[in-house]
Parts: sequence; C-alpha cells; structure tokens
Amino acid sequence: MKSTNQIGLGTAAIGRPQYINIKQTDMEVSFSVDKFIEKGNQVLDEAYNRGVRFFDTSPGYGLAEELLASWLQKKNDPKIVVSTKWGYTYVANFDPNAKVHEVKEHSLEKLNQQWTFSKTLLPFLKIYQIHSATLDTGVLDNHAILNRLHQLKKEHSLLIGLTTTGSNQLEVLQKAMEITVDGEALFGSYQSTFNILDTSILKIKDQLQQPQLIIKEALANGRLIPNGHYPRYENLYALLMGLAKKYNVGTDAISMRFCMDHFPNAQVLSGANNKAHLQANLRANDFKLTTEEIDQLYQHSIAATDYWNERKKLEWN
Repeated sequence: MKSTNQIGLGTAAIGRPQYINIKQTDMEVSFSVDKFIEKGNQVLDEAYNRGVRFFDTSPGYGLAEELLASWLQKKNDPKIVVSTKWGYTYVANFDPNAKVHEVKEHSLEKLNQQWTFSKTLLPFLKIYQIHSATLDTGVLDNHAILNRLHQLKKEHSLLIGLTTTGSNQLEVLQKAMEITVDGEALFGSYQSTFNILDTSILKIKDQLQQPQLIIKEALANGRLIPNGHYPRYENLYALLMGLAKKYNVGTDAISMRFCMDHFPNAQVLSGANNKAHLQANLRANDFKLTTEEIDQLYQHSIAATDYWNERKKLEWN
C-alpha cells in the first residue's frame, strides 16, 4: 500500500489555521475561511502535481477531511492513498484565541459518529487510525471498539492503524502489535513520531518493517528549522546548514531525508501549508545522505522524555 512517492502530505496545517509549532511572528491579522480553503486546495493540487499520492487527514484537523473529500471528487487516480483517524474533534471554530482547539474522546460512539463522514473518503481511504492512542484512555483494551474496527477492516478492506504521541510510544506500539481479533492481528499501520531529535522507535525497527509505517513530526514541529529559540541545538543547526549547502536543498529536506533513509518503506509526512514549503520538503527526494552523515545527525538525538517535555511548551499558533 506504499504510494509512488515516499513523502506524503499531512493535512493538519491546511485544515485549521493554528497548530502546535514554534511561535511565529507573521500571523495574519484577519482570517477568511474561503481564502483558507482556496489555499488548501492549491497545496493539494501542488502535492499531486509533484507526485504525492499519500494524504493523511483527520476530523481533528478542522475542515481538512471535508477539504480532502471535496478535492478527491475531481480525481480518478487509483494510486491515491488516504489515511484518516477518529478520536479527536476540532472545537476552536477557527478562533485564534481559543483556549481549547481539540477534544479527545476514545469511545465507541465517537468512532461511529466520525466514521459516518470519514467513509466518504472511500474508495481512496485505505488506512483508518485511532488518533493518538494512549494507554490512559483504555482504547486498546476496549473490546467493543476493537471489534468494530475489525468489522470496518473486513467490510472495506482497510488497514486499521493508530497514531502515537508521547514518550511511551514504544509501549503503546508493542501493546498494539499483540492485539488480535478473530485470530488475526488487528493493526497493520502505525503512525509515529520520528526525527533527528526523537529516534526512540529505532529500538523496534525490525518490528516496524512489515506494517505500513507513517512518520510524523519529521521536522519536530519546526524545532529542526534553524532558529534562535533553542541554543542547545546550535551544533545541530550548523550541521544541518552544512549538509543543506552540500546538497543544495533546505535544512527541512535534510531532516526529512534522515527519516527516509532510516525507514525506506515508510511514508514520511510533510506538514506544509503552502506551495513553497511543500516544494522545499519534496527536495528530500533528490538525494541520499551518506552513512557517515546519518550517524552524525543521529548523535544529536535526545531522550524521548526530553523531546516531549520540550514539545509540550510549544504553542498553538
């Protein structure tokens, strides 16, 4: 189920005007839903025209699912692969000052409610995921939910997956890999954070070779773009800029290539919200890092707990 391009498009940034990232200074004064939709369609078109065939979305991403469903009506390309999720509801209503942007609910009712729209993504929809599966919600022990997912898997020939968030990604993934329904493994897809800073899933790399692996946060929510917020990464930024100069690409492409070289069968998501950033991300397809360069970048990885504690301090902007 791997698309023709190892880079896929994550649609969070084109579905809602705020997302977790390094604080920006060029915020728009006013917000227009119509202009936002127009811009989102432009990004989808640009991605498709440049060979992207994997698109990841969620009802928790504002209007992203609706935007993608509408855009897909104009397509007749069986190579397009869509993954979506259930479990988060977007509640900010495009208000930049909203105190709550999304609400998490892992219940059977929420699954069934969100499936009623997500199924409009068929026949392009191939992967249906639990959004941010964690141990504390009990979703991986809820037999009613697991059985319902198994039913959807059989009825629509879907891969059932989950996304992971937090410093215990490994524990969640390992638990999910052991879950069976009617004598067969339920999950065939995992979407996890992997980047230069958080390389924790490498500990189970062999176990992640067979399922459909989707890599998110390849740029660590902007932290891997050289900036002045993180002096602790000064040496890493120097290395990234040196490699970017060598390969004549942006530092974003270096970070994405790091992920692609570690997991050559994975879909690595670009979270670009405009054509220029998408084009820069896609330059990761144009080269490969040497083993020595990969090792040099790997030396800058940090403990998963440090990564996620730092991530919690990022703002919605």
